[in-house]
Amino acid sequence: MARLLIGLSLGYFLVMLDTTIVTVALPALSPSLPAQQWISNGYTLTFAAFLLTAGAWSDRFGAHRVFSVGLVSFATLSGLSALSFSTPFLIALRALLGVAGALLVPSSLSLIAAAYPVPAARAKAMGVWAAVSGTGLVTGPLLGGLLTEAFGWRAIFLVNVPVAAIAWALSRSAPSTPARAGRMLPARLFRVRAFPLGLVAGAIVNFGLSGVLFVLSLYFQETRGYPPSMTGLAFLPLTIPTAFNPIFTGRLVARVGPRIPAVTGFLLMSGGTLLQAATTSAALSVVALALLGFGVSLAIPALLTLVVTAVPPDLTGVAGGALNASRQAGAALGVAVLGAVLTATTTSIALVAAAGVLLAGAVTVSSSFMKQETPCR
Repeated sequence: MARLLIGLSLGYFLVMLDTTIVTVALPALSPSLPAQQWISNGYTLTFAAFLLTAGAWSDRFGAHRVFSVGLVSFATLSGLSALSFSTPFLIALRALLGVAGALLVPSSLSLIAAAYPVPAARAKAMGVWAAVSGTGLVTGPLLGGLLTEAFGWRAIFLVNVPVAAIAWALSRSAPSTPARAGRMLPARLFRVRAFPLGLVAGAIVNFGLSGVLFVLSLYFQETRGYPPSMTGLAFLPLTIPTAFNPIFTGRLVARVGPRIPAVTGFLLMSGGTLLQAATTSAALSVVALALLGFGVSLAIPALLTLVVTAVPPDLTGVAGGALNASRQAGAALGVAVLGAVLTATTTSIALVAAAGVLLAGAVTVSSSFMKQETPCR
């Protein structure tokens, strides 16, 4: 079972890795800010757009089949991206990579739900899933900087190929899930109050995370003059907590429910972003980024558990797809909106805007749940 869980987690690891590894390499990929935004958003937009379809396909054709197709496609398109000869072609390949990534997320959630039918065990498994995938955030900026300096930007795509092969080998023992008629977002999902609230909160958390990563990557390299490898190191206080804290979050959610971890996560993200906006001190920057990292690793696993546990078992695929679609739509908006604010104003103002949105997320989650959720037993 542990082998299977690692294999499924590596699928989402690839999705996260490809987001953050590109962020640090953006100045090497193109000197143009609009081109940098499209290279980043070309991936996240199609990822968000196809997650609902991928969730329905996962329910209709079987999660294991969809997960395997996603892995093979992701490896192939990554290899082609390394051979890209122009910015428009790279943006197109990034868009196709987003489709492949969309196949991986809801299918892996469905397979985890099938492999761990007991809610408490499922919450812990999702903590592991989020922790392994979260190491993509840790690995991405640092690895992206090192590879870009040592071998050029093409190497950041080639690294996906062996990871996909390992994930495919480990996930071959995934349980079969029954084929069901796939409908996107059936009305009965919205009768579960936690579902639409989870979608809104998911969009907000990724708006803050991806937007802040984009803004700070440009700030560290263009204002502070950091090389790509130093930029990757600067992000470690943010990214390291996402590698281990989700395991704790999974256990916490199993004990007290998802509301408290989710609200706490949003507050930490907002406070860390605001502190980063207010300081030029390297020491305080480490503290600010650590707060943001701990906030992310509290909020995201709690929201995942909230949504997947609340919906009927036969709709976990489409529910997981919907949640991640909202998250990636939020990520794309974060890069676009905060990029526009950065162009018109300053880094500090862009970060203050992000902190405000994240604080609104905490208020929304806190005020929307009239009663504390029961623990996942």
